[in-house]
Amino acid sequence: MKKSIVSALTTALVVGAASTTFAAANPFSDVPSDHWAYDAVTTLAKDGVIEGYGDTTFKGNQNITRYEMAQMVAKAMAKQDVSAGDKALIEKLAAEFADELNNLGVRVAKLEKNADKVKWGGMLRYDYGSVRYDKAPVDIWINGVKTSQKGEVKTRDNSNGYTFRLTPTAEINKNWKLKSRIDAYGDLTKDTTTDLALKRIWAEGKYGNATYRFGRMPVGIDMDIMFDTQFSGAQAEFGNKALTTTINAGRFNLKSGNQYYLYGLAQNGKADDAANYQAIGFKGWLGKLNYGTAYHHLNSNVFTKMIGYGADNDDMNTWTAKGTYHFSKNIALQGNYGHNFGADDYNTSWSAVIGYKEFENFDATNAGQWGFSVAYRNIGQNVGPTPTYTSDAGTKGWALSLLGNIMPHTYTWLQYAQGKTLIGNENYKELFGRVEWQF
Repeated sequence: MKKSIVSALTTALVVGAASTTFAAANPFSDVPSDHWAYDAVTTLAKDGVIEGYGDTTFKGNQNITRYEMAQMVAKAMAKQDVSAGDKALIEKLAAEFADELNNLGVRVAKLEKNADKVKWGGMLRYDYGSVRYDKAPVDIWINGVKTSQKGEVKTRDNSNGYTFRLTPTAEINKNWKLKSRIDAYGDLTKDTTTDLALKRIWAEGKYGNATYRFGRMPVGIDMDIMFDTQFSGAQAEFGNKALTTTINAGRFNLKSGNQYYLYGLAQNGKADDAANYQAIGFKGWLGKLNYGTAYHHLNSNVFTKMIGYGADNDDMNTWTAKGTYHFSKNIALQGNYGHNFGADDYNTSWSAVIGYKEFENFDATNAGQWGFSVAYRNIGQNVGPTPTYTSDAGTKGWALSLLGNIMPHTYTWLQYAQGKTLIGNENYKELFGRVEWQF
């Protein structure tokens, strides 16, 4: 696009506000009668060069500002078909109010220039989910409220809602940008919605092959098996396609974790919700192989209250490895592995996926794209707080996934998963659907 949405809105607001202000709030009758511009404005108004002149009279008890006069002159200067006499009057007025005209032009130009530095994106996403457990594997706590208990009831969880997201990016200078994410959520079943809330905001600077980020930003390492959320702190990323290194340091809020983390938080009482967090990751391409490996460390007393962690262990030390081998343009095999050396049980995750076409990093730009995958996953709940997989943490089993888009910037995602819980080996099923419109 030649001009961003914000630029267009800014220009419209500037022109519209100026026209309304000068035409309604400052009529010609406010020009003082002893000013030399009186005769010039009167003549131009009578000749129809300056529009908006009402009763052809001026009252000298109020002063029009020089900027307001400059606005009227600017309108007159925009006229093409004027007489020689009127043109001379316009030039005389333009000379008198030259500074105001110049400043007015500079102010508008700066607004448009600054507006072009802000780019807006976003999406509207509709999600439907239905999760079924024959028996709840643990006491499940949501914000500290117990909803079910192992063996007592058959648990069901249906979700039917939407997410509205804005992702503005503002240019600071040639090296630095300010990025953010603003979200609102709605529950279609309950007919409720939340206010727009700032979820992420960070400064991002690029120097050659190095990128530095500060603020609350995406974790960016092992999002599929470890994190699909954000942390607060600093990130450094450098390298090229063959090898990229990412280093994270900061704090991670455990309330963003899976249901087992929420259980640990509830059991731990008034402990700090945020854990200290450090990580280093490596990723790149080696021929047809897209690879990655990383190490993540979190520290929190909450871990001592989690199932299978160990009462004296307050560290998460997880190593991960990932590889996707592309046999051809359309077929790929992917494997993920993660192990938390800090936990006693449920400390291993692994996944094997065979994918066809656009099954990974789906791009919805063009219509007609689609992809399909078959996966088997074992998701140890103590490995990572928020894996990208829609299948719940603490489960194992098969998942079938289909992605596609019938029109540009819009995609659908359908997934069905079936398996067992890691605790108790109980039946587990999930149906998930999504439609997302991007802009």
